[in-house]
Amino acid sequence: MILLLAVLAGLLVGLCLAYGCNRPYKAPDLKAIWLVGIAFLPQLIIAYMPATRKLLNDGFASLSLLVSLALFFIFTWLNRRLPGMPVLMIGLLLNLVVIVANGGWMPISTYTASLLTGKDVLQFMNLGGRFGEKDILLLAQNTRLEFLADRFLLPAWLPYKVAFSLGDVLISLGVFWLLVRPAIKLDSMNTKGAVI
Repeated sequence: MILLLAVLAGLLVGLCLAYGCNRPYKAPDLKAIWLVGIAFLPQLIIAYMPATRKLLNDGFASLSLLVSLALFFIFTWLNRRLPGMPVLMIGLLLNLVVIVANGGWMPISTYTASLLTGKDVLQFMNLGGRFGEKDILLLAQNTRLEFLADRFLLPAWLPYKVAFSLGDVLISLGVFWLLVRPAIKLDSMNTKGAVI
């Protein structure tokens, strides 16, 4: 969800900047964009499709999540010279490290989970079991690298509730800058004859 918000915000700001300067918006020139689709496919199958999610055991699902993140990292590496990509890569690495450190799932504490579901629902969930699409429910003291876990929440006034990690924040900032920078870059070339 936070990534989707970053994409929408980046496109909106980029389009507005381009429109304000009376020129077309030029999207970033991404190499191997097809890798994004392949990388997202395992997450779609293991997390977002209820039928397949129930058919696959947790071990296979966890391995699929790691493969997905590795493919996303390859994509960012191939595009590392583009604005925002270094920040995005750091975010991916942080997520990958905390997931590997906690058995192949993104950890979420019982406290953070209770803010999403309420304590009444949480009491029926098992510690060490899957929570949501890609998380594992753990006590904070039993979580390795807990500061990298899904521990942040969207503002309460937003209707959608979701927890996200420091890595997710960096990924979103990288995506936002990737989409906004072309408009700033073009504007700076037109007005100053130099690239920011």
